[in-house]
Amino acid sequence: MRAKHTFRLPPSLGARLAEYALRKRISQAVVVETALEVFLSPDNSEHLEAALSRRLDRLSRQADRIENLVLIAVEALGLFVRFWLANTLALPEAALAAQQAKGRERYEHFLAALGRRLAKGKTLSDDIVATATPTPDEPEPS
Repeated sequence: MRAKHTFRLPPSLGARLAEYALRKRISQAVVVETALEVFLSPDNSEHLEAALSRRLDRLSRQADRIENLVLIAVEALGLFVRFWLANTLALPEAALAAQQAKGRERYEHFLAALGRRLAKGKTLSDDIVATATPTPDEPEPS
């Protein structure tokens, strides 16, 4: 047998309750009952700790992947800058304007190529893995 309880909620909380129940297609009473069960459960803190632990583990793995991708990007940029500075000659004044125009043109082509590559979902890290992964007939480096 169920006991009837009457209580008042702030309008904003009542609206959130109604919206949630409608979205989940369950009654507001079921939502309140479930929330009270969870809130009053003696092992609520253990469930909360386990959920937080899982979430923190997932965030930690995501942060590790981001750190790895940033490391690859920084190393690639540093290698490019070193190569570019070592192999770019100073130009005489007469050729500077033409070379700047050529540089702008190359930059536009670069942006277009980058846009196409990103639209396909290809990444530098995918290329690195593909390059670093030996093929079946290729021996692994020792």
